[in-house]
Amino acid sequence: MNAPGPAIAAAPPEQVFDWLETEAQRRAEAGLVRRLRARTPDTGELDLAGNDYLGLAREKRVAGAAAAASLRWGAGSTGSRLVTGSTELHAELEHELARFCGTQAALVFSSGFAANLGVVTALSGAESAIVTDKYIHASLIEGCRLSRADVAVVAHSDPDAVAHALRTRRKQRALVITDSVFSVDGDLAPLPELSAVCREHGAALLVDDAHGLGVLGEGGRGAVHEAGLAGQPDVVTTITLSKSLGAQGGAVLGPRRVIRHLVDTARSFIFDTALAPGSAAAALAALGVLRGEPELATRVRTTAQELATRLTAAGLSVSTPAAAVVSVRAPSPDDAVAWAARCAEHGIRVGCFRPPSVPDGVSRLRLTARADLTESDVDRAVQVIVDNAPN
Repeated sequence: MNAPGPAIAAAPPEQVFDWLETEAQRRAEAGLVRRLRARTPDTGELDLAGNDYLGLAREKRVAGAAAAASLRWGAGSTGSRLVTGSTELHAELEHELARFCGTQAALVFSSGFAANLGVVTALSGAESAIVTDKYIHASLIEGCRLSRADVAVVAHSDPDAVAHALRTRRKQRALVITDSVFSVDGDLAPLPELSAVCREHGAALLVDDAHGLGVLGEGGRGAVHEAGLAGQPDVVTTITLSKSLGAQGGAVLGPRRVIRHLVDTARSFIFDTALAPGSAAAALAALGVLRGEPELATRVRTTAQELATRLTAAGLSVSTPAAAVVSVRAPSPDDAVAWAARCAEHGIRVGCFRPPSVPDGVSRLRLTARADLTESDVDRAVQVIVDNAPN
């Protein structure tokens, strides 16, 4: 038995958090300081940073539905889904999401982050193996960390690497996890190939379709639907209601028995306050708009391609967008921050992605196309981004 070490001297109360100053200095030296910037209702800026892909967040039918539901049901849901938080709106939204995306059932969570945490932990455990793409969303990564499963992180969009990890796993149950559209560069996962690998090795496939819903597939039904995997017995999809649907919240879609299992076991569902009724109503209204105007999905993809083509022609290093995300590389974190700030000064709001948000360590401007951008909007955005690029 090892002898106890020397007693650790107790720091006085005013010094308990002194270590935060050291960490803050390290972030500052690496150019990784982040700041909150409160926006006003009418900034006058052209927004290429948010995820309102279809331009529905302020659409009158969507915002009006949120307001009406809040007046009828209240500002909050008052409790968890299993207590008082499930309303008729939640049930209707789940039914319509499943019907639209072609799955047996759906379960609505308070956020996409909560949905990913819940589904990963509920579908894995100490007796499971998880194989993930190295570039998955942070919420999926957190789910893997909490899963207690054997986790293998493999090369980006590499079905052969997934097959090797499944072939050499030590646990019988296995779950393969990927984004559909990756949030940094906007590239598309090889979903049909991944599904084939999963079936060869008896694994389930979990796809985060946050950036695919409303943009890809027939009428915006998502990348999983486009790949012919919607409704398959071994495929589960997560989505967010805060991007194409312009609202807030998240959902898991898949086989009924998976959804029943989540209701009983997903801690981020069981113990979290339910999605507010206004957000559920907004998502329902947005889904109705998308059903009636499927050309919105085509329009956002066309706009993304136009942005990428014109920025590439101007000599910038630009990703090839599979959906709405366009990535423009910057020389360094400091250059990315300064570039984004100059664009904002000229009325163009762009995203700025730096480590650790980008797993490959390359800083970027991240642009998001929208279905409601006009030709003059695109002209203006391209001009500002090019004129203010780092030398």
